[in-house]
Amino acid sequence: MAPDIASLFGGSLLLAWQLKNKRVLIVGGGDVASGRIESVLVADALITLIAPRAGLHSLTKSFIETSDRITYYDRTFAGSSDLVGVDMVLTAIDDVESSREICNLCRTLKIPVNVADIPPSCDFYFGSQIRSGPLQIMISTNGQSPKLANIIRRRIENNLPDNVGEAIEKVGMLRSKLRERAPGVGGELGKRRMRWMVDVCTSWEMEELAMLDDEMMAQLLDDGWEHNAVPKPQELGAQSKPTRSVSTMSEKIPVNFLLPASAGFIAGAACVAFALLSRRS
Repeated sequence: MAPDIASLFGGSLLLAWQLKNKRVLIVGGGDVASGRIESVLVADALITLIAPRAGLHSLTKSFIETSDRITYYDRTFAGSSDLVGVDMVLTAIDDVESSREICNLCRTLKIPVNVADIPPSCDFYFGSQIRSGPLQIMISTNGQSPKLANIIRRRIENNLPDNVGEAIEKVGMLRSKLRERAPGVGGELGKRRMRWMVDVCTSWEMEELAMLDDEMMAQLLDDGWEHNAVPKPQELGAQSKPTRSVSTMSEKIPVNFLLPASAGFIAGAACVAFALLSRRS
């Protein structure tokens, strides 16, 4: 069904921005800044943090002391010289004028910037996020209601299957092993790989996928892929084991931008999780 063209406006482009080994400047060290640091560390980025030590939040101090990916400067923002080599800027300070000055410098240098609590000065927003291993789910209200974003996040979280993150990790490993066995991009082979992976994900329960190990994956490929079939988990010796809960991260401002961990989960794994969740509903 074609979309209603008249309704295609007023949203944001939701992206999974890959920040691994990119340099992110965070200005400020308070409560909001500590949340920014956590999100950026999850995304495997390198952080430059500028903030007077006197105003550091306890969690910010802990991050500085324990992470080797944070370069800390005990001072205030010094101007355009602090933006050299920076890929993204996040400000979390109470000084509105300084925040706008940093924003204007970033716009001039074409550096994406988020200014906490000043939506018009943001190129992107943070918000509520559910994360379980490679799975990340973002709730966007497009800056309209951060509280409703948190409420919606909780409802989604409560309906996620157990072991969803572990299942996605194992499916990702299986996909990699399948590509090694049947390499190539596109064409009939690519379509067959996709169909077979879909069949595995829809034939096995979430808990069963989470139990896959190297030996079971090898047997699944030998007995399944090579014969264009999907063996049952019991045929591979699958046994139940304890479940693992889903963890969450919450932000305090509107959601419409997601800073993920490394690209390992990408679209295929996310689609697998969605398909499995839909099957259980």
